[in-house]
Amino acid sequence: MFRYFSRLYEKHDLPVYPIALFSYDTPRSPQPSRHQVTFPNKLVLDFNYDIIQLNRLNWRDFLQQQNPVASALMAKMNIAPQERPRVKLECLRLLATLRLNPAKMKLISGFIDTYLRLNSEEESLLESEIARIEPAQQEVVMEIVTSWMERGIEQGKQSEALALILRQLPRRIGAVNPELQGTIRSLPVSQLEELAEALLDFSHEADLIAWLQQISGDSSVQN
Repeated sequence: MFRYFSRLYEKHDLPVYPIALFSYDTPRSPQPSRHQVTFPNKLVLDFNYDIIQLNRLNWRDFLQQQNPVASALMAKMNIAPQERPRVKLECLRLLATLRLNPAKMKLISGFIDTYLRLNSEEESLLESEIARIEPAQQEVVMEIVTSWMERGIEQGKQSEALALILRQLPRRIGAVNPELQGTIRSLPVSQLEELAEALLDFSHEADLIAWLQQISGDSSVQN
């Protein structure tokens, strides 16, 4: 920490307030906040700095913080395994209440998704929780989740994005029959991206069928 401090101090010749942010999962024991250089007859350096050790912070203490940094860093705080879907939801819900520009929203939501990856079972629990929040927040949260799907597609994770789409569609329009699922699975990447956005406006199976007919130009697509 002292090395970073000294480089900044030398470069800018301005007062620097030193804070060390630890985002690792382990160890959870308190980390030192002092660096000393000593000799038997002299204390040459006594450098003190503040510590923010995320894995020792309780995420619940930050639920009411209207701060984009809090919404991101909650993802790396002390989280019990069974709380992971709930914490991700609360990160997203807090983010949804902040009026951020698209660039900041993308940056912070990307941090949340990267550092709080859920397995398929946890993803299903998250989606169930999203369905219970109030509509205005739900819309923003769904837009963020959709952006993750689109980024997953862009990064070559087509199967992951497809699975998310097929899990979200039933929550919008009810059960999706195997024939329609097969049609969706055959869509190219560009059309999966379009569907990830379009499904936010679906409320009935007919909406999905109409969308598939529109993009394919094939009126034979039906339930």
